[in-house]
Amino acid sequence: MKHTLQSAMLTAVAAVVLACVSPWTQAQSSATSSAVPATNEYRIGSGDVIRINVYQNPDLTLETRITEAGIITYPLLGTIRLGGLGVTAAEKLIGDGLRNGNFVKQPQVTIVVLQVRGNQASVLGQVNRPGRFPIEVADMRLTDLLATAGGTAVNGSDVVVLSGTRNGEAYRLEVDLPTLFGPGGREKDVLIQNGDTIWVDRQPLIFIYGEVQRPGAARLERGMTVMQALATGGGLNLRGTERGIRVHRKGADGKVQVVQPKMDDTLLEGDVVFVQESLF
Repeated sequence: MKHTLQSAMLTAVAAVVLACVSPWTQAQSSATSSAVPATNEYRIGSGDVIRINVYQNPDLTLETRITEAGIITYPLLGTIRLGGLGVTAAEKLIGDGLRNGNFVKQPQVTIVVLQVRGNQASVLGQVNRPGRFPIEVADMRLTDLLATAGGTAVNGSDVVVLSGTRNGEAYRLEVDLPTLFGPGGREKDVLIQNGDTIWVDRQPLIFIYGEVQRPGAARLERGMTVMQALATGGGLNLRGTERGIRVHRKGADGKVQVVQPKMDDTLLEGDVVFVQESLF
């Protein structure tokens, strides 16, 4: 009976200790995880405008622009290189300097990026909002940048060209947009770096004229056949005949060839589909 009473008392004491220790452990774990910078944190670049605040030290507030060399001049610390650092790492660098120099005992440093000028990429061509855009996160991908530009326009091509520099050398990559949303597409959705440019060309066209309902230029869809092209043109009118369909196609030598296609033949960029008038 005595042994049972002692065991019960030990169990109760252990429960109390665990209850006291558990919140402290969780708090330490939370503090540790919050100290680890996010992988997609923005990295400060040359030309960026930032504001530095130190809690309860208004004299140390500074709004400044990062120089081309990636440095700033900060009170008490002098020249500091912040270019290329994440915001959290830059805050820590300034805080450590103030603490180690015995200027502030427990500095709480906050950096706000007011203007992004150092890390930017351009989107040009057939998009809804062409222009130059900031790379606000480290893991911005091609589709993210296109979305920032409003996506491709109605007449934009499915294939875009990404150009820039990688490891000091010129870089160029053609990307087929529909494949980015299929299996393994995430691997093809490349990361955007400072100075990159995305070019969206005009979607290839074909031309339909003759005895159709709506003659004119039409967007060449992937794998488009003669029948699909005619449907785009509203189909044959009352005077048109399937036996009178001809495709005018420019060859590699620049000469135009005239072929009599089948309805399921695939068209090429620049093809001209002509529907002749029926003789009967």
